[in-house]
Amino acid sequence: MNTAKLCDALVSQMKAALATLQQCIDTCPDAEWHQAHGDYPFSQVVFHTLFFTDYYLERDEASFTTQEFHREHPAFFKDYEELEWKEPVNVYDRGDCERYLAFCVDKCAATIAGDDEQSLFGPSGFESKSFSRVELYSYVIRHIQHHAAQLGLRVQLLTGKELTWISRD
Repeated sequence: MNTAKLCDALVSQMKAALATLQQCIDTCPDAEWHQAHGDYPFSQVVFHTLFFTDYYLERDEASFTTQEFHREHPAFFKDYEELEWKEPVNVYDRGDCERYLAFCVDKCAATIAGDDEQSLFGPSGFESKSFSRVELYSYVIRHIQHHAAQLGLRVQLLTGKELTWISRD
């Protein structure tokens, strides 16, 4: 198996998914950024998507909140409500979400590039995800696309503009 090629493909697809989320951020009308339409506000969905991308790109749960990016932006992460089973209440500034997205893009490339065959096919590192690391990456890509599709449809209904397809980064 060519692990480097597999890692390159995973990075490419995760970055493409994140680029789709970036389109959602870019095309959301300002007046809609904090609006809910029968579900969570746009900013909460963006943050949730990025939060769990960041979370599952860690090697384990313990190191998540101690990352440098988190230490540098404590007001952004507030009380880590996403880690609790409760309705989210926080809303997020668009610029902060864009910075977080850029962080996740860089983290994706760095994290996956550090994988080898043993780590890719070994445990995910998360007790709640009893599958391999490579499957965890597929799970993350699907999660990003799920929420990007929701947000993209919302933008389309509001503006009449459809997102463009991004096949790979």
